[in-house]
Amino acid sequence: MSHNKTQPRILVVDDEQVHRYMLSSLFNEWGWKTTEADDGVTAVRAVEEGPFDAILMDVRMTTMDGMEALRKINAINPAIPVVIMTAYSSVDSAVAAIKQGAHDYLTKPLDFDRLRETLEIAMGHRQQAQDPSISGEPFGEDDRIIGASECMRSLWDMILHVAPTEATVLITGESGTGKELVASALHYKSHRAQGPFVKVNCAALAENLLESELFGHEKGAFTGADKRREGRFIQAQGGTLFLDEIGETSPAMQAKLLRVLQEHELQRVGGQETLAVDVRILAASNRNLEEEVARGNFREDLYYRLNVVVLDVPALRQRTGDIPLLAEFFLKKFAKKNNRQVVGITPECMDILGRYPWPGNVRELENAIERGVILMRGEYLDTNGLPMTIQRWADNHAPEETAKPATLKEAEKALILKTLEETGGNRSEAARRLQITRKTLLNKLKSYTKTT
Repeated sequence: MSHNKTQPRILVVDDEQVHRYMLSSLFNEWGWKTTEADDGVTAVRAVEEGPFDAILMDVRMTTMDGMEALRKINAINPAIPVVIMTAYSSVDSAVAAIKQGAHDYLTKPLDFDRLRETLEIAMGHRQQAQDPSISGEPFGEDDRIIGASECMRSLWDMILHVAPTEATVLITGESGTGKELVASALHYKSHRAQGPFVKVNCAALAENLLESELFGHEKGAFTGADKRREGRFIQAQGGTLFLDEIGETSPAMQAKLLRVLQEHELQRVGGQETLAVDVRILAASNRNLEEEVARGNFREDLYYRLNVVVLDVPALRQRTGDIPLLAEFFLKKFAKKNNRQVVGITPECMDILGRYPWPGNVRELENAIERGVILMRGEYLDTNGLPMTIQRWADNHAPEETAKPATLKEAEKALILKTLEETGGNRSEAARRLQITRKTLLNKLKSYTKTT
């Protein structure tokens, strides 16, 4: 990739313009790229737009203070270490910031040697996210609903509310969003949890095979049927049957499914015996079944049988705040599976994960993390391990770099000229804003004239 990792990128957040310019110039002399933010709101927006290796942020700011900005930044990209600046009188606030996830704190006036050491340590020891599961313990095998966004919490609340009932549930959402995971949660949080949870992908089988798979068959019912076989409905007795991609079924199969839902009974293929069925039905589709009904591709009566309760699983692009949680979860999962020693994800990599549109949703993210873990050579998952499609996207959507003054003297000159521009050339007002005497300002301006 074209991203230059030899030059760290630092976000300086302070509402004092002079202090920001001084720090930016200092960091530039150290070979670090800097971006400035004058309050917490601007800082949060900057983190949303581009990657940083570390953030140096003041606590007391007017629009949004450092504590609130810290919480929002950690929610966006927990891999970025944040160092807090504070006056001696506000050390308690800095300690509180440490408890909320800040890497360290420094007191003003800053000791530049300690500042550099602290930031270098911070950039060498990335932060890690807390356990991201909003459902607590896994509810089945290694299943978890991951996410802290409002839409995912609403979905989880609906799962808990609907799971204890016998309602048929239609789970909708794009491919890769986790519809099967929602079905699993509905089963394991229900009173049928001790019964079987049986899954069938309706799109994976031809119609004649799907009929036998669902309803079973008698010996001799068709060529190759050398013995009786129980179908998935019978296998799921007392439990839950999950019909994935039900929108791919034929009209004939839809009619047979409707009969089972209405009568709670079925017959094996080639058989005469009627079998009672005690199964809860969950169905899923990435198609809009209402539109399929209007087109004549899906039976309206079956649709309403399935559509008792609808749970819509949001696309990953609708809950980007959950991406760091999901990424950390998958990182730990695949590090354990592949016997890798992993510390975390680099801020640049996490930034790309947060900005990429994820057309394949959570499944694509999971595959990307697994690939990265397998290919990683150090302790951190970085951009080099990401799939090439994501790397190429990142190269084409890299944040624009902003040029900064190279030295303290140039920074001082830029600040003075900018302040004069803002005051319409009023030197007395400019001197007041810069907190210097008018005579000092005039001397500075004369020196600039001599050097040009």
